[in-house]
Order: sequence, then C-alpha cells, then structure tokens
Amino acid sequence: MPPLMKLILVIVSFLQGVGSCPDVCKCSKKSEPEKTEVNCHKKGLRALPNNLPPDTWILKLGENGIPELKANSFRSVRNIESINLEQNAIKSIHPKAFSGAKQLMLLNLQGNYITILPPRGFQDLLNLRFLMLGQNQIGVLKPEMFAGMRNLSELDLPLNALTILPSNVFKPLIALKVLDLSLNRIQRISPKAFTGLRQLLFLNLDNNSLKTVPSGAFRPLQSLEMLVLDNNLLTTLSQSALDGLSNLQELYLRNNQLEQLPSDVFSNMPRLSQLGLSGNRLKTVDGNMFSHMPELKKLYLHDNPWHCNCNLISLVRWIGQTKATMSPRSTLKCLSPPELKNKSLGSLQPGKLQCST
Repeated sequence: MPPLMKLILVIVSFLQGVGSCPDVCKCSKKSEPEKTEVNCHKKGLRALPNNLPPDTWILKLGENGIPELKANSFRSVRNIESINLEQNAIKSIHPKAFSGAKQLMLLNLQGNYITILPPRGFQDLLNLRFLMLGQNQIGVLKPEMFAGMRNLSELDLPLNALTILPSNVFKPLIALKVLDLSLNRIQRISPKAFTGLRQLLFLNLDNNSLKTVPSGAFRPLQSLEMLVLDNNLLTTLSQSALDGLSNLQELYLRNNQLEQLPSDVFSNMPRLSQLGLSGNRLKTVDGNMFSHMPELKKLYLHDNPWHCNCNLISLVRWIGQTKATMSPRSTLKCLSPPELKNKSLGSLQPGKLQCST
C-alpha cells in the first residue's frame, strides 16, 4: 500500500475514534453551540472511558466502580461543564486529575471512599460553582486543598470524618455562599476557621460533636443568613460566641445540652426571625432577650425542663405579649416545682411565681 494511502487510513481511523461515543454509553447532541451529553450511568465501568467526544459538556458516570482519577483524566474534553462521579469506588485523586478542565462548573464526587483531597488538586477549576464531597471518609481539610477556587458557590461535605476545622481552611473560597459540614465528628473549631467567607449565606454544622464555640469564630461571616448548630453537645454559649452575625435571620440550636444563656447573647442580631432552642436543658431564660428582636417571627422553646419560679417571670410575661409564633404553646410546660409540674407556661400568672421554689 502506498505511504500516502496508509497515512489517509490512519487519519480516518483517528477521526472516527475521536468523535465517537463510548460503546457502553449513550450520547445525545445539542446544537447551537454543538455540545454532547454523555451518559454512562451504572454501566459497570472500572475506568474512565477513553474515547469521549471532544465536545462533551455533561458527563454522567455515577454508580460505576471507578477506583481512581489519574492525571489529565479530562484533558480530551476541555469544554466540559458538569461531571457526576457519585457512588463509585474512588479512593485516590491525582493532583492533576482535573488539569485543563477550566470550564467545569459542577463536580459531584459524593458517595466514594476519598480520605484526603489532593493539595491544589482543584486549582485549574476557576469556574467551578458546585463541589459535592458528601458521604466520603475525608478526615482532614487544609487551605491548599481549595487553592484557586475563587468562584466556588457551594461546598458540600456532609457525612465525612472531620474532627477539627483549622485556621484559614476555607480562606481561598472568597465567593462561597453555602457550606454544609453536617454529620461529621467536628469537636473543635479554630477561632479563624471561617476567615475569608464574607459572602457565605448558609452554614450547616448539624450533627457534630461541638461542646463549645470559640469567641468570635463566626465574626468573618458578615453576610450569613442561616446558621444550623442542631444536635451538638453545646452546654453554653459565651457572650461573644455569636459576635459578627448582624445579618443572621435563622439560628438553630435545637437538641444540644444548653443549660443557660447569657442575657445578651443574641443582642447583635437585629434581623433574627427564627430561633430554635428546643430540646435543651434550659430551666430559665431572660425573656427580655427576645424583646430586643424586632423581626422575631418563630421561636421554638419546647422540650426544656422549665423551672417555674420567679426567675421565669420575664419569659412568661413576654410569652403573654408576643405576636411571634411559638412552639405549640401546649408543649411549653413546667417540669418543676412539683405543684406546677405539667402546667403550661402560657397559663402562668407572672405575679404568682414564687422565688422560694
């Protein structure tokens, strides 16, 4: 065969391979501009497909058995915008796995076996908006893991093995709006853990092992609107634990072990509209703290062991005057003294509450 003919056959063969769809996957094209969605969901794959169309923009690889992401795994699909790798068997990610994928906006890695994120492994992902890392085994976070991710809007890290949030860990994430750290084992938050998160709107720390919140830890979160601290081990909050949350609208502290609250702990939250304090060990609180919340619409106080003596007068008086929606009022009951046990707080007369009991 003449050399020219051989060259033509090689070129034709190459072009056929480049533009084709992987055998086990389903490809569908979108026109104007031309893009291809590649669906390889639950196809028994043990490695990334080789011959992805170069115009791939959505790649669905969920529920396969892919164990690792090697260097330059997505170099052939430089315009890719969405990659779903949930529920695979990924244990390791090469620091250069996503090299060149500068258009990527969504990366879903939840439900794998990832224990550590590669340093600077996402730094090429300048346009990434959503990163899902939930239900892995990640035990340590460091700032260099998030280097370069200046446009990330949502970071999901629930159901991992985190125990500590160190200083400046999220500092590169200057555009982050949503941070979900629920269902970990976080025991300690560095006072500077949230430095740099000036745009954050929602922070979820539900179901961790926090016993205390360091003073000023939330101070960088000047835009925060919702903070969830339910189902931790908090016994008290210092006067300055919630400093800086002047934009906060919803605060949930349900099912902790709070025994007391400083009277001015919520004093710098003029926009607070929902407050959850149910399921704690509160025997009394200063009702005047709620009088300084002009926007308060919903307050949850049930499942606390209320001790109905004269220390509760300000709360009983406030309950009688407020227009805010309370926990079902029938659930707000005295636990003690014995003569008032199971008596509804709403039915108490402030002037008849005794100090001797």
